[in-house]
Amino acid sequence: MSRQDQRVAVLLGTKDGAAFLDEQFASLAAQSHPVVDLWVSDDGSTDGTSAIIGAWQSRWSKGRLTLSNGPRQGFAANFRAMIIDPRIEADYYAFCDQDDIWEPDRLESAIAWMQGHDAGTPLLFCSRTATMSETGAAQGYSPLFQHPPAFRNALVQSIAGGNTMMINRAARKLLAKASARTEFVSHDWWTYLIVTAAGGIVRYDPRPLVRYRQHEANLVGANVSWKARLSRLGRLFRGEFAVWTDHNLSGLAVNRDILSRDAAACLGLFIRARKGGILRRLRLLRKSGVYRQTLTGTLGLYLAFIWRRI
Repeated sequence: MSRQDQRVAVLLGTKDGAAFLDEQFASLAAQSHPVVDLWVSDDGSTDGTSAIIGAWQSRWSKGRLTLSNGPRQGFAANFRAMIIDPRIEADYYAFCDQDDIWEPDRLESAIAWMQGHDAGTPLLFCSRTATMSETGAAQGYSPLFQHPPAFRNALVQSIAGGNTMMINRAARKLLAKASARTEFVSHDWWTYLIVTAAGGIVRYDPRPLVRYRQHEANLVGANVSWKARLSRLGRLFRGEFAVWTDHNLSGLAVNRDILSRDAAACLGLFIRARKGGILRRLRLLRKSGVYRQTLTGTLGLYLAFIWRRI
């Protein structure tokens, strides 16, 4: 299949993104891959976002640019609406945020990796990000994870931002089926969970292929600073991680038919590990093999189980 025959659907969720949207569109237009359809779901912007999108519609030359009204129920529901939208058909699907900048080979890097695998296997490509300030000044990088992506990791951690993710048609079909049955906390974490739960393959690229803009309006910030780490610790003590885990487990419960045998066994142990006395919880957690990407993260996971905060 030639490059011109490989159609990518970029799913872009917007909400009052006028400040940075032009830069993001410019980086999408600069993608080295030639065929890119943009599907934009705007969640009720009032700041001129729709006008910017309309201006780009008239000059988008890589494919089609379609604007839809979002459900106005938050960013997760906005992306869910696009995931399950039967109008959106492509060979590959990439999530996109409104305020980042993509490197020119963001899409082509993912496609090149996917072409080395069976198209019938659910595939997920993701990567590190470079972080930048509100004005675009370089600041650093997201963590470089070393452990392999897997369902045992996905149960307790989202390995990468949705803005770095691409899935193939098999993964999108699977994700749409699972997402039609339930809502989710975050589209990136949910995608990682579903693809690995079904025995799909995940590639975590160590290269930063997206420049992630940090600013006050960001819904989810980068996780590299001490401020971010303290914020996560605070959420842990408040029980927010436990609530998110409850949501994820509820979603998996109504999608048991897509789980591989190994994922189902791991999930059963993990669910049992959240109940009972301390020793029983720790024993079952260890038996499940669930892990986070860093040693401190895994130690924090075990402490969270002791405190019943996950």
